[in-house]
Parts: sequence; C-alpha cells; structure tokens
Amino acid sequence: MSNIASSVNEVEGKVALVTGAASGIGRAIAELLHARGAKVVAEDIDPAVEELKRDGLVAFVGDITVDGTAEKAVALAVETFGALDILVNNAGRILYKELVEMTRDDWNWQMDTNVTGAFLHSREAAKVMMTKKSGAIINIASYASYFAFPGIAAYTASKGALAQLTRTQALEAIQHGVRVNAIGVGDVVTNLLNHFMEDGRGFLAEHGAKAPIGRAADPAEIAEIVAFLASDRASFIVGSVVMADGGMSVAIG
Repeated sequence: MSNIASSVNEVEGKVALVTGAASGIGRAIAELLHARGAKVVAEDIDPAVEELKRDGLVAFVGDITVDGTAEKAVALAVETFGALDILVNNAGRILYKELVEMTRDDWNWQMDTNVTGAFLHSREAAKVMMTKKSGAIINIASYASYFAFPGIAAYTASKGALAQLTRTQALEAIQHGVRVNAIGVGDVVTNLLNHFMEDGRGFLAEHGAKAPIGRAADPAEIAEIVAFLASDRASFIVGSVVMADGGMSVAIG
C-alpha cells in the first residue's frame, strides 16, 4: 500500500535493532529497513524470527522482559555490524480482561513487554548512540495511549506509559544527538489478538473499518513511518507521538 518508491534508501548504511520482528508490524519494519539499505538485527521470543535471516539481516531469539536480553541484542548489533543507529521497540502484547478480574501476574505480563522491555532496550541502545552523538529510537505506541477502552485497562495503561517514556527520554537523549519518537498506531491487521481470539485478524479488520479512513492498516504502512522517523529526513522531530490510526483518535476526540 506504500506510495513511496522502494528505491528510496533513507536508512542506507545505518544499523537497526527491531524487537518483536518475527511477524506483523515488526517483521514489516525489519524487512523494509533492510530493503532500504540498513543492516538489521531482528529480535523476537519466537524462533520463527530465524526465517528472516539473510545477508545484512541477523536474527536474535530472546525475551525482551528478561534482564540481560537488551544488552545481548545491542552487543550483537555492534559486534556484527559495527554500530547501532536505530532502535524500534515494537514488541507488544494485549490482555483482554476486566480490571476487577485481573491478577498481579496479568498486570505484570502486560507491563513487562509493553513498557519494561522498551525501557531496557532504550537504555542500552541510548548508551551506544550517545557516544557517537546520533541515533533514533522509535516506540510503537497506540491510539490507546490516549483513549480508554473497557476490557483492556492494562494495555491502555502500558501504552500511555510508553508515550510518556518516549517524551521524557526524548528530552534527555536529544542533548546527546539522539532523537526519540513514537507512533500511535490504530488497528493493524496482524496476529496480535490470536492468542485469545479465533479470528483476531478478522476482528482487527472489522474494527478498523470504523475509523474515518474506513479500513485497518497493513503492517507495511506502519513500517513506512518508522523508516521516515529513523531517517535524517525526520531530523527536527523530537518527542512526538505520530498518530497513524486512520483518523480514529480524531473521531474519538
């Protein structure tokens, strides 16, 4: 669905680390950045991430919520490709459960992936980027960062926290030449809901049709925004949550 020619190599020569890269949005991001000239480390807890391996794209199987994983992923990028210029914190989960029914383990399951994993990877990536006074960190947030929906309290809280993490880290990191931004995605047709729903992709497509644009997004459309934010073309964008939700947040707001 992209209108941008594939010959646009805006991230050529850069090194990227993408979490949650085995499928969906993360896979689309890893593949597009690689196609646009970046060297990529694709990370996921799912061993299927190994399917992405090719020249200039290495796979790393790891759990982003576990201490030490971020350090290993960042080290792999530096040792394999000599640098780290782009981090995309894409890995995410969603829990559908009423707040009164939620256990502490449920809450931690949601927060550990959507917030803590991003924090750990951002911290380690920033250490590398700040030494060279350049870099870009992009967090995959949601329109649920700002708007409430019943049944997903932990998810909305986690995405709200990710938006605030983006803004605060942006102020700290830009002093060292590192830009931090986020994308507030709407409904994207992926397997995100399949762990508790028989036809999660169908549900997302149906719900996305309620947006003013009249449809859900394809993962490739989100990948295009990541490529832009990671590039020097976005050099003046700092601490923003770029909404890519087909107008859903405007309609709700």
